[in-house]
Amino acid sequence: MSTAPAPEPRGPKAALVFDDPLNQQSSDDTDRGWGETGDGDGAADLKRFLDEKPPHHL
Repeated sequence: MSTAPAPEPRGPKAALVFDDPLNQQSSDDTDRGWGETGDGDGAADLKRFLDEKPPHHL
């Protein structure tokens, strides 16, 4: 006679997903995280461009 405890029932296994990962948008496909504000203000964009322009582009 065995005194080992009975195995506990397990939940369902995680399913494998075979979707195409290239169909999903990644976080670096958006302007978020790249310093873009998305407000569309052209004057502010020009000011930022001129402020951040490297010295060798003068």
